[in-house]
Amino acid sequence: MAYQLNLNWPEFLEKYWQKKPVVLKRAFPGFVDPITPDELAGLAMEPEIDSRIVSHKNGQWQAWHGPFEAFDHLGETDWSLLAQAVNHWHVPSAELVKPFRVLPEWRFDDLMISYSVPGGGVGPHIDQYDVFIIQGMGRRRWRVGDNVPMRQFCPHPALLHVDPFEPIIDEDLEPGDILYIPPGFPHDGFTYETAFNYSIGFRGPNGRDLISSFADYALENDLGNEHYSDPDLTCRENPGRVEEYELDRLRGMMSDMINDPVHFKQWFGSFITTPRHELDVSPEPDDYSAEEIVAALHEGQVLTRLSGLRVLHIGDSVFVNSECLETTEPQAADALCRYTVIGQKELGNVLDNPDFAEELTWLVNQGYWFFDE
Repeated sequence: MAYQLNLNWPEFLEKYWQKKPVVLKRAFPGFVDPITPDELAGLAMEPEIDSRIVSHKNGQWQAWHGPFEAFDHLGETDWSLLAQAVNHWHVPSAELVKPFRVLPEWRFDDLMISYSVPGGGVGPHIDQYDVFIIQGMGRRRWRVGDNVPMRQFCPHPALLHVDPFEPIIDEDLEPGDILYIPPGFPHDGFTYETAFNYSIGFRGPNGRDLISSFADYALENDLGNEHYSDPDLTCRENPGRVEEYELDRLRGMMSDMINDPVHFKQWFGSFITTPRHELDVSPEPDDYSAEEIVAALHEGQVLTRLSGLRVLHIGDSVFVNSECLETTEPQAADALCRYTVIGQKELGNVLDNPDFAEELTWLVNQGYWFFDE
């Protein structure tokens, strides 16, 4: 089903985005869960899916990572099952992501789904990303504290908690409500009635990840081979001192690599379209010809983008799953990134460009776009 989000986006971005948490009541009117408990349990049994169980019994926190073989031993209270990137694997759940495509797609992380029995939760913690928590069936109470320095500790090697906090939000969520939490605000959810929660996460890279990834790119592309040079060197009183102008030159050598616009674009496009979780790509590649694909689209068929696939338009290039397409068709580049379903209407006359037809054929045969039977 298609989900209609009742949200004034300009007002939300101005007042709340990365500023303060808020409960958005009845954001999804008449909300219907896209998944059943049995379906989520089935996904958590698959090795490709990142899942975990968190329990809190007799004051002790425990956590286990999937894949799981059974759930019968867990009992009826005090545990939660969580699965990451469900939008990659479950088409009805992926529909929940579409109303959030007004936000930059390069910032989107994944859809995490949690199923909690009474007493279930993962404990008070802080996330370093923006999250929209959609309440499904059941009832959970959410407490959110202010963004102030807090002690973090590990009650279990797989869990990172914070000390108790004074809530600035303390509210029960009903089906279709959304709790938005910016990075750095402590929060804790407690389940009263068996519940589903759907977390739409938006993550920004940190500086350490950016530098580490660019360093890998520099090594792979043999950048930065020039050695430090100082033809204007003069005698100095203290040979053990590094002068400020020398530090400036060293810093300049490093920044020159990053400031190269071509390499920066190539690196960032590959970096930001590399998925953090497995994709549901068929192990058997398709073998369409360009003529077959173009004919099918002219006949009115459409191509659906693989859910979770990262497709971004950066400069004159389109990056798909860490690879660069040097398409010369602006309309095609825009359509591939803008729409999750494309056909003759979206692509227009570019279908008659043989070079683009070959590019599109490669994408389809990789399993990135497919004809939805």
